[in-house]
Amino acid sequence: MRKSEFARAVDDQFGEAYGRVLLRDLVMSAVGERTAEQALSAGVPPRDVWLALCDAEGVPESRRHGAGLPTPKR
Repeated sequence: MRKSEFARAVDDQFGEAYGRVLLRDLVMSAVGERTAEQALSAGVPPRDVWLALCDAEGVPESRRHGAGLPTPKR
């Protein structure tokens, strides 16, 4: 997962405004007691941060994988 895909997944799942609040304020033990922003800045892979965020917010498994990928062109 790229950072751009991570950002798209957060916006799609949580909405732009609430997603930004989560990235800035939610401290997650799965990424070293950091927020998502801090974890990404520290070099934690975006996929690991995404999965930690999903765990913390109770996102169903069915909405976690493939999130953030652009819609395929036909």
